Amino acid sequence: MATRRSFLGTASAVGAATLLTNGQAFAAEDATALAAVTEREARDSILAVNAGMRSHYAALKAELIKQLSPVMVVQNDNKGGRFTLIHGGKQEAVQPVSEIFEMAKSIAHVPLGIFSVLAAYLGEKVPNVPNAARIDPHDLAMVSMKTGTGWITPLLEYQKTLGVAKGNLKDAALPAGLTKSCDELLNKANIFIDAAVKTKTFDMKSYQDFAKAAFANVGINMEHASAAQIAGVQALLKKWRAQIGEAAWADLYVGVLSQWTTSVLNQNTIIIKPHMNAKKVDTHLIDFPTTSPPADPVFTVLDNIARIVQDNIAAELVFVSDTVIANALKGKQDLLSTEILEQLEKPLSAASATPAAFATTGAAAMTCPVTGRTVAQV
Repeated sequence: MATRRSFLGTASAVGAATLLTNGQAFAAEDATALAAVTEREARDSILAVNAGMRSHYAALKAELIKQLSPVMVVQNDNKGGRFTLIHGGKQEAVQPVSEIFEMAKSIAHVPLGIFSVLAAYLGEKVPNVPNAARIDPHDLAMVSMKTGTGWITPLLEYQKTLGVAKGNLKDAALPAGLTKSCDELLNKANIFIDAAVKTKTFDMKSYQDFAKAAFANVGINMEHASAAQIAGVQALLKKWRAQIGEAAWADLYVGVLSQWTTSVLNQNTIIIKPHMNAKKVDTHLIDFPTTSPPADPVFTVLDNIARIVQDNIAAELVFVSDTVIANALKGKQDLLSTEILEQLEKPLSAASATPAAFATTGAAAMTCPVTGRTVAQV
């Protein structure tokens, strides 16, 4: 059977030229040639077009990464953040926040530490608390997977850790107000643990009473942690701004890596924002929520910023006839979202209708951030 290659290969030079310039003749003969191609081969040849695009896109991005400057990479961590400045082909990494930040937060986390020991043994205790209506019973059932008194040993071990910290507070050179707050919080935790271990039981009322009593101390500790972070980060920003100059600083890109659970109103993002070019901060200060710290945080941020930068240029030059799609490519909106929103505005067919058990009236609507189109959720 003839294939496209054998068909064209056996044609004379003149004949081939005629076929390639005569649409009707070529279409008729080519139909026979294409019949020898399997559906999988045909589809793969179509998919190869996108694979080629992605290959060239990746090559452009790899070269662009080398040109990115200035860029600041912020890795949020337990120490207040690791900051890396990329400028003029050089990198400088600094951990600018005082250790006061980490120590203040460490003691503030004691109520959560105790909860984490007890959580798996909550059982049917939670439904009796005043705010039970705010708790998803299915979530609670998944967290509370154990019964018995298996919580006693780990709680006693944690209590020993708290005791050592309490005994060493006076030698840690903390501010007086922070020392006092930490001491009070640790005392309250010790009283709760002693009572629970003595009776070999606990209830949510006693835990919540402890948590409420400790809340004022948690607040004091967070004040000290925040002050330490602000002072450290602001001092570094001032230093780096003077170091690279106002012209470069005006074009600074900042990528902040954080876990999804802390990615909104992220502390370092809040501190950095007022120090950036007001005209560019909305596009140049970028939060990258992650599930866990990447193996190479600096490369991860540079790779994503390179994608953003080249998409910004592509958006205006490729989609010159459609600013809506151009804006989508320049932002976080998927290019198909506008079309999907338009199609979802049409009545659902019986086959695709949402099951009645999950349908709600007056459900929240989904609005496209670029076009403003709104589709009611079902």
